[in-house]
Amino acid sequence: MKKIRRKKTNKVIFPIIFLIIILIGGFFMYKNNITSSKKEEKNSSNKETIKKEKEVVKKLDSAPNNHKKFLELNDGEYLTSKGYTLKIKNNIAYIDDILIVNKTFSLPNDFKPTNPNSEVTEERCNNCINKEVIDAFNSMKSDAAAINLNIYISSGYRSYNYQDKIYNNYIAISGKEKADTYSARPGHSEHQTGLCFDLNTIDDSFANTEEGKWINANASNYGFIIRYPKGKESLTGYQYESWHLRYVGKELANKLYNNGDWITIEEYYGISSSYE
Repeated sequence: MKKIRRKKTNKVIFPIIFLIIILIGGFFMYKNNITSSKKEEKNSSNKETIKKEKEVVKKLDSAPNNHKKFLELNDGEYLTSKGYTLKIKNNIAYIDDILIVNKTFSLPNDFKPTNPNSEVTEERCNNCINKEVIDAFNSMKSDAAAINLNIYISSGYRSYNYQDKIYNNYIAISGKEKADTYSARPGHSEHQTGLCFDLNTIDDSFANTEEGKWINANASNYGFIIRYPKGKESLTGYQYESWHLRYVGKELANKLYNNGDWITIEEYYGISSSYE
């Protein structure tokens, strides 16, 4: 009698268990399909976002290739030949927050260094360049002194008006064409930024001194670059200046150092340095 009841019970239980298993399996299949569908939608959305971002970049106008074209532009964003975004704000050019000043890109005549180490009250000042730059220089100077090398700032900040006087003096000496190879026109000098300086003797002899050799090999460790490297005159627009250092921060400086074969800001970002 018990066997008969057990058989009847089994006949009822087994179909129920089987049905439960089917329902559970169906539930997980449904859940997996929903998850996969959501992933596909998300991937599709991401692809669409990337596509739209690329389309926005493609629609940017090209960065100017000379100063005349720069003056014609409104504040906004422009694409360089290397794919970097050049931002113009208040008629001042930046790439990755790096202030760009050369023959193409100029500064307004009233521009003064931001966050100066001391207040800018004169047209020429070595201590009123940017405080971060001064701190980096002092660190570099201290390390150089530790190995009996003497480096010092000979020329730091120069105003628009002061640069105008210098440039016109050089024109009187060498003529305009020659002067443009070694002196910046007013508004085009990095000295107005407060982010650069000239070291020691400010002449070609500096490159062959122990200080000059050490600077060339070590300046990037402190965030400085040789702004006008040897052999890059066609890119920078200026002759080689071993004494002219520009602060750009350690990360970019070490990239531009390039194991001693300096890369210019112009070639790295894909921008020009040309008046016309």
